[in-house]
Amino acid sequence: MMKINYWKLVTIGFFLLTNSVYGQERAALINPNVAVFYPDDFNPKANLPSFALVKEPEEQDTLPDSWKVRVEFSEGFGKSMAYIKTDPHTYLYGTGESTGSLLKNGLTKVLWNTDNAYSNRDLNQRMYQTQPWVLGVRQDGTAFGVLADNTWKQEISLGEGILFSSEGPAFRVLVIEGKTPQKVMKSLAKLIGTMELPPLWSLGYQQCRFSYYPDSRVKEIADTFRVKQIPCDVIWMDIHYMDGYRIFTFSPNRFPNPGETNDYLHQKGFKSVWMIDPGVKKEEGYFVYDSGTKRDVWVKTATGKNYVGKVWPGDCVFPDFTMERTQKWWSSLYKNYMANGVDGVWNDMNEPSVFGGPNGTMPVNNVHRGGKEHPADIHLRYHDVYGMMMAKASREGILAANPDKRPFVLSRANYLGGQRYAAAWTGDNSASWEHLRMSVPMVLNLGLSGQPFSGPDIGGFLGNATPELFGQWIATGAFYPFSRAHTVDGSKNQEPWAFGEEIEKVSRTALQRRYCLLPYLYTLFHEASIDGMPVMRPVFFADVRDLNLRREDQAFLLGADLLVVPKWANDPKLPRGIWRTIDLVGENSAKNEYQPDLKQRGGTIIPVGKVIQSTVEYNTDSLTLLVCLNKEMKAKGTLYNDAGDGFEYKNGQYAVDSFSAEKTGNNEVTVTCAKVEGKMHENKRFYRIGLVTEKGIVYSNWKNENQIKVKTLENN
Repeated sequence: MMKINYWKLVTIGFFLLTNSVYGQERAALINPNVAVFYPDDFNPKANLPSFALVKEPEEQDTLPDSWKVRVEFSEGFGKSMAYIKTDPHTYLYGTGESTGSLLKNGLTKVLWNTDNAYSNRDLNQRMYQTQPWVLGVRQDGTAFGVLADNTWKQEISLGEGILFSSEGPAFRVLVIEGKTPQKVMKSLAKLIGTMELPPLWSLGYQQCRFSYYPDSRVKEIADTFRVKQIPCDVIWMDIHYMDGYRIFTFSPNRFPNPGETNDYLHQKGFKSVWMIDPGVKKEEGYFVYDSGTKRDVWVKTATGKNYVGKVWPGDCVFPDFTMERTQKWWSSLYKNYMANGVDGVWNDMNEPSVFGGPNGTMPVNNVHRGGKEHPADIHLRYHDVYGMMMAKASREGILAANPDKRPFVLSRANYLGGQRYAAAWTGDNSASWEHLRMSVPMVLNLGLSGQPFSGPDIGGFLGNATPELFGQWIATGAFYPFSRAHTVDGSKNQEPWAFGEEIEKVSRTALQRRYCLLPYLYTLFHEASIDGMPVMRPVFFADVRDLNLRREDQAFLLGADLLVVPKWANDPKLPRGIWRTIDLVGENSAKNEYQPDLKQRGGTIIPVGKVIQSTVEYNTDSLTLLVCLNKEMKAKGTLYNDAGDGFEYKNGQYAVDSFSAEKTGNNEVTVTCAKVEGKMHENKRFYRIGLVTEKGIVYSNWKNENQIKVKTLENN
């Protein structure tokens, strides 16, 4: 029997049975390696301004005949389509938040933000976030990226090409060419912007559940972390802290004095993050509803009435963030709220989720009235950017309330470019081995779609993790960019000590490893804020020409220099060359059944700090420099340092230090440390050199010098 290529049939059907001519209409270069393609019936009012791009692209030159990746537009079956033919054996990645493996060839996915407990749905359909972006890597390691600049409901299919099909009007497509996927990612960042440098505390471990209450329970959790010496920076508050689930309120019984609760946490070295949903309880006398109604800020039905849908408080109305007055009103709500000592905000349910609504949200013909910035249009156009607009207004309100602090917002729903406003987590996963394994490619592909600050719920949200599962998950999760444990209401306790003494010890060691790596990790976040490079990267980034690495999605890179190999990984494909195992807190990962092996790339220097309990204790006054020499017996590394919060770094109050090492004698390596950038004053630092060899790590004594010599092991 002949095997039918279903994707090919679908593609041929789309383009042979269309109502308009299949072809490329207009294209131009906006810089030497980025082209923009327009269909002939492109309507700017129906598509612009772009939510993904930080500025409107300007055409600089005609498209050369040598340009490889081209876009062909079509219309049919009530859809607008863009097709990009790819070379055979092209590896496709990105697509934002997706379940399944790292490699996305063969994926068909609806781009429609949905409240998706994805243990119970079609795994590749309707996730919480939308990133209409594909990264392609050719066999020779050269790469390209395709961005569909379209917010309307659409579908992406990856088979013998890339197909975007939209329920909205014809849309433009941008194509990036690059010699490597890393260069494509940096070009993407120039188009869609980068994340702002987050507060240092947000890089620490974070503990959450649905929900911690009352306030005495929150304090108990914080106290237990400190008594048990398990590093942690943040305790999270879910919806049960509110008064009847009314946003911007506090329960008089459960949290009668939120300011005092936050003061307590701050005294213990913790920060707090509290949830704010978009659904506003429809209740006269409730200040948020009354003030919003007075300003006429709510999303309307097709008949012009305020749309009402059910969420946690019952009947709710929803802010229309396309209007400038709504954005300003929403932002203004944070002033008094943040005055309670709130450190960060969690925007949840912002797809928006509506209980019992069509497909779990509001009707697609609801009306957003727009303003000077955004045209009036229906929800079908603005649904996928609703969460992004909410996160933006939230961030602006938090910044206005605390102008000297870096805002932290976590958003469940978002869109391509939303990393400019919020970090992400991957939504309601399950306490299962499948979802532990799936978490790595999900975070990797978010990073490959411009969102470097993300992570899943460690331990799984739905259900109850076993001790073995939680132990493996937190040991791996200590190296996610966003590292937070979370579990559902009614589940068993899921704090590190809840699983017994062994897993408590596993958790302590895992988090000590993360905190020791904070100097390196913070440097990676600074890099991401500058050029958009992911913090967590696929292994094939270590050698883009090695085809054996293209599918690897169990092991992963942290930055360019550190390889993380989980103990649950089955036959992981690892890069060739010098990669030597390092231990940070005496864990001896080679004999540990939980802690991933950490392998340092030859030719690098990784700065490592002390074991601390929270970032309140963080400083770089004394650092261990792990030196792993390459074949030429040299190595180099970088450290970024600033105050950890605030914005003085934008005025030059930061420091970039460089480290270099080379073998200078038969049995000696010399390491040189120098400040190369920034105005920040740094005390003369104490250094210890850890020379990473095949036989182990050889440590020098601590020295308050900028040039240190260390003896090597013979034949290392």
